[in-house]
Amino acid sequence: MMGFMKTGYKAIIFDMDGTILDTLDDLADSVNHSLAAFGFPARKREEIRAFLGNGMIRLIRLSVPDGTPEEQEAAVLEEHKRYYPLHCADKTRAYEGILELLAKLKKAGIRTAVVSNKSDANVRALVKAYFDGLFDVSIGAREGIPRKPAADLVELALKELGVEKQEALYVGDSDVDLATAANAGLKMITVLWGFRDRKFLEECGAEAFAESAEELAAQILDQPPAGADRR
Repeated sequence: MMGFMKTGYKAIIFDMDGTILDTLDDLADSVNHSLAAFGFPARKREEIRAFLGNGMIRLIRLSVPDGTPEEQEAAVLEEHKRYYPLHCADKTRAYEGILELLAKLKKAGIRTAVVSNKSDANVRALVKAYFDGLFDVSIGAREGIPRKPAADLVELALKELGVEKQEALYVGDSDVDLATAANAGLKMITVLWGFRDRKFLEECGAEAFAESAEELAAQILDQPPAGADRR
């Protein structure tokens, strides 16, 4: 039987979209609502899936037609910023097994954070709605702080968690997450239920994968203590 305290990690930092929450349908609906409001054609769900990962400004920039004037792009962005918080929980759901995983980590005394390129307000609202009491730290995009893949938001999370980077593991689903973990100097497990395919992730340098929350839990919680002899 697996012993919870075998883990060598003191903290796990999770990405949000595509990692702990399936937000794709609500994001796609909001983007297409915002595009339609200004007479632009809708994007397919899979197109929007490919656009995700770098925050809402980049999402809208990729979603509007090529050559869209800056002022119209800005107007679409403002409509998305207005509409999405009102509808961010219409279809969004936690991925299977994530709630149980977070409960296991809490029982094991492992601190947890979610770090996202979503706005800080949206991150906090979604954590409250889906994971109330399960995360120690919740951080979204903040004014004046570079977004992922820059390491700044992750470093802020580590500071708030009170752990060193060698004591933490990063969990994400995308190329942006792989670059973020590398920039922050963290080991990473890449989940395969999110917004990117395995072949693409391998091409981006992913090495450790989890196909389910149960497999992720096993990889996290069955680690020997830091510095222990692996035998």
